[in-house]
Amino acid sequence: MNTTAAQCIDSVDILIIGGGINGTGIARDAAGRGLKVLLCEKQDLAGATSSASSKLIHGGLRYLEQYEFRLVREALAEREVLLANAPHIVHPMRFVLPHNKNLRPAWMIRLGLFLYDHLAKRSKNLPGSQQIPLANTSAYALPLKETIKKGFVYSDCNVDDSRLVILNAMDAQARGAQILPRCECIGLKTQNNTWLVTLRHQDGTTRIVQAKILVNAAGPWVDNIQNLAAQHDSKATVRRKLRLVKGSHLVTPKLYAGTHAYILQNADKRIVFITPYHNDFSMIGTTDVDFHGDPAKVAISAEETDYLLQSVNAYFKQAIRHEDIVSTWSGVRPLYDDAHGNASTTTRDYVFDVSGGTGSSPPLLSIFGGKITTYRKLAEHALEKLAPFTGKLQSWTHTAPLPGADLPNADINLFISQLQKTFPWLPKNTASRYACAYGTLALRFLADKNSIESLGQHFGHDLYETEVKWLQAHEWADCAEDILWRRTRLGLYFSPEQTLVLQKWLKKHTIR
Repeated sequence: MNTTAAQCIDSVDILIIGGGINGTGIARDAAGRGLKVLLCEKQDLAGATSSASSKLIHGGLRYLEQYEFRLVREALAEREVLLANAPHIVHPMRFVLPHNKNLRPAWMIRLGLFLYDHLAKRSKNLPGSQQIPLANTSAYALPLKETIKKGFVYSDCNVDDSRLVILNAMDAQARGAQILPRCECIGLKTQNNTWLVTLRHQDGTTRIVQAKILVNAAGPWVDNIQNLAAQHDSKATVRRKLRLVKGSHLVTPKLYAGTHAYILQNADKRIVFITPYHNDFSMIGTTDVDFHGDPAKVAISAEETDYLLQSVNAYFKQAIRHEDIVSTWSGVRPLYDDAHGNASTTTRDYVFDVSGGTGSSPPLLSIFGGKITTYRKLAEHALEKLAPFTGKLQSWTHTAPLPGADLPNADINLFISQLQKTFPWLPKNTASRYACAYGTLALRFLADKNSIESLGQHFGHDLYETEVKWLQAHEWADCAEDILWRRTRLGLYFSPEQTLVLQKWLKKHTIR
């Protein structure tokens, strides 16, 4: 489609490039401080790294070996914040660490877990760590090889990463931010101490937005945006600070009963998680491999697949094979290059690069690194960095629940029970999925429904027309991939034929 002439139609305090967890978290925080905010994302929200994580809210036990104590402390504290502010999508989980004396001695693991329990304020919601026997009769030991006699157990949480992004975007919009997915930044220049940003929408139309501050939260494309910003500044120099590291995961049918996870040690000092995933599956990951290609075309390699399978098969009785793999995904982590030789030991901490803000050069803040767990604190720190230019000093997100989080007694199981009582015709699995995806937001699209038939067309596997319309109208879903792989994860179940039916329905019921 031909591009139309650009028109200057808007002026904002902060323009954010990138609709992942960092971008949406900053948009929410900034909008809540009364700033005029616009966020643009060239694809779908959470369309890249932020939907391809290990889906954990955790301190990062292995980072203790790298002496990343500040990062672990902050992450553990944020784990408690997210448990309180998003109990519908953040859930406690016990992690079992089978002991292999040839890799790390028991005393080292006990010390690490002691630090993990005490680096931050002791959790009121999560039980502490302990050493346990792995007798064949215990649920923790059943899938493990009989040679494994003892292990350790500790607590962390899991999360639906892409839904965390969406909820932050929804809250940012509710506080006045403009959220523009499928809208690419194609031009940057400065004029009169402001940024002139050219945006191109999916339909080919363009617009120019004037922004006092630019935030580069483009993830794996952060260098691209820095280079774009430097094109019209003869004094600007862009030093490459980005190290792209690929992390891959695979999904198999459920490998064991129970809601606990496993953390497996490997000879290369890395660890692999196995976590329950959407009732019927197990998720296995992750890898750490330097990446030099196009982040939009990232995919798991044969070597990574073998690595993950071998890691599991070294501990589990029943071997898994390539043909057991149901799905895979890979994400590219935009880490700050700290000159470590090993990709797995490169810092996961976030780093800000702030330029401009003096003379005729407007401020540009670029973000490297970061973890899903610490996104809220990253956003808070970003606004602190920008406070000299905004005058907005007051932080507020620490005690602010995300949309749908107002569960009775912050208890997801109690809310599921109440949902079933209010809508007795709703199948238990459906009620549970709605509760864990939308929290109390589910009450809004169920409000006038009185039967399963009133939910409209059934596309298969628990997906009904009512939910699809909600996702279109309130969560920026535009195509089947948005709905099946980022909003609901029901793509794990859908056949190609069922996906085609959904695609055809969406074409007939497009919201613009």
